[in-house]
Amino acid sequence: MEEDKPKVSAPKKWWRKIKQQPYIRTVIYTILGLIMYGMMLDNIIPEQLEVNLSEPAEQDIRAPMTVENRVATEQRRTEAVGAVESQMKHNRQYEEDRVQQVNDIFTVIRLEREQEADEEEEAPSISDQIENVRSDLSSSTNADLSDEALEVLLTTSDYQFQAAQEAAVNTVHETMSEPIKVGDLQEAKQNAENQIAEVTSLSPDVREAISNVVDLAIVFNVTYDAETTQRLRQEAADSIDPVLIREGELIVKAGDLVTYEMYEQLRLVGLLDEATVVFPYIGLALFVFILIGMLVYFLNDSHTTVATNNSHLLMFSIVFVVILVLMKLYSYLESLISLPGIGFAVPAAAGAMLLTLLLHPKIAIVTSFLFAIIGSVFYNHDSSSTFAFMYGFYILVGSLTGIYFLKQSNKATRILKAGFFVLCANSLTVLSILLMKSIYLNWVELSFYFLAAFLAAFVASVLTIGLLPFIETGFGILSTARLIELSSPNHPLLRKILTEAPGTYHHSVVVGNLAEAACETLGENGLLARVGAYYHDLGKTRRPRFFIENQLKGDNPHDKISPQLSKTIIISHPYDGADLLRQHKMPREIIDIAEQHHGTSLLKFFYYKAKQDDEKQHVPESQFRYPGPKPQTKVTSIISIADSVEAAVRSMQKPTPDKVEQLVDKIIKDKLEDGQFDESDLTLKELNQIKLSMCETLNGTFHQRIEYPDDDD
Repeated sequence: MEEDKPKVSAPKKWWRKIKQQPYIRTVIYTILGLIMYGMMLDNIIPEQLEVNLSEPAEQDIRAPMTVENRVATEQRRTEAVGAVESQMKHNRQYEEDRVQQVNDIFTVIRLEREQEADEEEEAPSISDQIENVRSDLSSSTNADLSDEALEVLLTTSDYQFQAAQEAAVNTVHETMSEPIKVGDLQEAKQNAENQIAEVTSLSPDVREAISNVVDLAIVFNVTYDAETTQRLRQEAADSIDPVLIREGELIVKAGDLVTYEMYEQLRLVGLLDEATVVFPYIGLALFVFILIGMLVYFLNDSHTTVATNNSHLLMFSIVFVVILVLMKLYSYLESLISLPGIGFAVPAAAGAMLLTLLLHPKIAIVTSFLFAIIGSVFYNHDSSSTFAFMYGFYILVGSLTGIYFLKQSNKATRILKAGFFVLCANSLTVLSILLMKSIYLNWVELSFYFLAAFLAAFVASVLTIGLLPFIETGFGILSTARLIELSSPNHPLLRKILTEAPGTYHHSVVVGNLAEAACETLGENGLLARVGAYYHDLGKTRRPRFFIENQLKGDNPHDKISPQLSKTIIISHPYDGADLLRQHKMPREIIDIAEQHHGTSLLKFFYYKAKQDDEKQHVPESQFRYPGPKPQTKVTSIISIADSVEAAVRSMQKPTPDKVEQLVDKIIKDKLEDGQFDESDLTLKELNQIKLSMCETLNGTFHQRIEYPDDDD
């Protein structure tokens, strides 16, 4: 006889279908990002002030962001450029030109001297000679060269003339080889004259004559270097760092008159004109995008249910938002109430503790860092920067401490114990912050800080204990803590099995051991398999004597009833168990295991017995099959295999390892051919791993009963 499956209403079917859609995850992450953006907005966007020029400021005004003061930057660069002097360069060509000029003068004079010596007629007068020389020289040279000098050079001896030329050329060469600025020209000429005066081989009048020649030849040889000047001025401008109005910098002190410069700085940081604060909006959007990106990456990489189950992701998001609201609330209280340490009373560790128990410690750790980052933004109202590091650090330490002491926890007492260590961590963190900031506090003020640390830990523990069962029930979360609690032998339903069907209880324990080991081999939830196995035959407690493990020898009630009635009793036990589990509000996963562990398998013994009893009539095989459903998960399929294997091995006479392996292999093959694994996605490779795991466990469990063959066999 088949029993009707419980009907599911249309709205529930619609919701179950909708919540499995991939886009739901995108919607959840988007909403979470918008909530984060909205909650951090007032901590990032500058408050618009009413400030008037030449009027006193009502309060200290600090820059809410770092911006460049372009006017001040440009002014400093202009000053730096102005400080660079015009660059000059030594023009070597001048030296060559002036030496050549001296040689040209002496060449003209020499030619005139030689012409005079060759002429046979009456020698020209000295004045005619001077005129001849001047006619061959340039006007600029003539203007500076005296007649007296020309007369001396025309009339002196050849030796003196040659020596005079050498002295003049050497003096001009040496003098012009050094840079001569306009202001240094007279000094250079004087030095040249002094150098000529030291040439004692020349007569005084010759020295004076060549002094005239040298004087006109020496000029300044340093010219303006436009390229170098421009390069140095550009380097000077580039070396000036932008003048920044830094975040937290005091712009106007309370009571000071607002000058034009102060007013411009207030405008630059966006405290006067809303149109100038678009960048913080964009920056916050990018910041939230980064946080959500980190969250998506770590959650998807966590290999936990939150990576695939939309309901669990929704639960995570709700816990996340609740902690954000608490942090925001306490940050407001800290800014509004002048009570020492009130900001440290935030129970942020509750989020980490809940996520540790509900999902996984590594998810809680990542979330703790996000809480610390966002919390440091919430508490930045009295900080000179965007992030109030000390509050973020405080939140992080408390959260990580709670995670560490909850890794192996399962009961409320352990949560309170973890809360105690959170209190210790909070207190030490607060004390370290106060000491580093060199804040002097009296005992009363200090007690407020430690009271805040106590309240944070206590409220976090209470919230964890109080919210945990509601979240587990509301979102169908079967946490590790809940599983460990359900595995306790003192649980009412397990005590019911033990007292009413002791054989079933011991059978279930062995099935649990087999299933747990096999699940862990595949990377599945071994703890769920063990606990599910404990409850999978709960339905047998309604008629325990009709199941062989609870029967006394020789007392089998099935011998007295028809196969059809026996079939009805046996087939009903998965659904009786599921009903009992629902009545006790057990987790959905445990109920599914109890209901599905036999799938649609055939009760072969009673089916063949019915055929023998009534050979004339056709006995439909479907009447002797469980109505299902087939196992929907790998864990349920493994429990189904373990259930059959344990019963079969228990009935074996003198089992050996080879016999056990053959038996396990046959059971798995029969179920596979019967289609019992069609809906659980088990692969052949995984079935082989399950077989090896169960054989290993059975050989260890029944080693005293297994008879090993001799080597001679």
